[in-house]
Amino acid sequence: MIDLRSDTVTKPTEEMRKAMVQAEVGDDVFGEDPTVNRLQEKVSSMFGMESGLFVPSGVMSNQLALKLLCSAGDEVLIDYKGHIFNYETAAASLISSVQLNPLRGTKGKLTPDLIKEAMRSGQDWEPKPSVIVLENATNKGGGTCYSESDLRVMSNTAKELGLSVHLDGARLWNAMTATQTAPEFYGTVADTITVSFSKGLGAPVGSMLLSSRKRIDKARRFRKMLGGGMRQVGMLAAAADYAIKHHLPLLKEDHRRAKELAYTISNCRKLAIDPDTVETNIVIFEVNSGEVDSTLKLLEKKGIHMVPFGSNTIRATFHFEIGDSELKMVSEAMEALFD
Repeated sequence: MIDLRSDTVTKPTEEMRKAMVQAEVGDDVFGEDPTVNRLQEKVSSMFGMESGLFVPSGVMSNQLALKLLCSAGDEVLIDYKGHIFNYETAAASLISSVQLNPLRGTKGKLTPDLIKEAMRSGQDWEPKPSVIVLENATNKGGGTCYSESDLRVMSNTAKELGLSVHLDGARLWNAMTATQTAPEFYGTVADTITVSFSKGLGAPVGSMLLSSRKRIDKARRFRKMLGGGMRQVGMLAAAADYAIKHHLPLLKEDHRRAKELAYTISNCRKLAIDPDTVETNIVIFEVNSGEVDSTLKLLEKKGIHMVPFGSNTIRATFHFEIGDSELKMVSEAMEALFD
């Protein structure tokens, strides 16, 4: 099976498994897991933040960030395609008692003008905007990225308006690879950052929340409230560390293969995509007939798995388990089925 459903479907390599088995461990709730502590120090320093907190999932990291940056009754400004709005089960309203205001950006990205237009007058009957969420790279936006200039302008806009910035960087590794941005730059434009190890990097579990030491100390307590306190979790941290060392350099190949598939799709009469919109490892294309389910079934008969991503759209996501031979098979199948 050629699995393009998500970059979360990868399995640990033998070398990663060895690193996990050999990891030095301790009780992380007591702060005594040396492998976790080293990873938190490494990643927070890498992204120019004071401290980091290893958590089970990107959803938990995002929700901890909102809990830190918001008060009950506040409003969070986010693109309508944002992960927190679409895929986190309304957790923000339950956990932090905040309202999400989904704004109509472009391909998952917000602009200063959208933020300024969404600001309220400050009346008692209105929610108070307090946080901007920027997703980089986007998911529903098709893997598009903010440039350094974009992020600097958004950060300055937030400061002018008295807002905090949370950077949902579940695929930040992809964004920094595609835009050739130094990781420490992101710490200069965001108050909190989420990074994931279980997507493009291919670790089995784990994300990290990055922020100031004071905020992370507070987040550790909230993590415990949410059931995220883990014990000998160094084995998972070792997998994440291995992924940073060995899989991060592979992302550019995922991006290349995604772009090549996009060009193949653009030449299929029954499908539609603009290849120039593909920036990272995600390929979102349209089915001209609108028959998404039947299109997916045809691909499945060829051993190719993708996911529906709208009434007439499909998503294919590349990862390190998909090489050039798999790309060739997928491209040939697409040409044969949909030309």
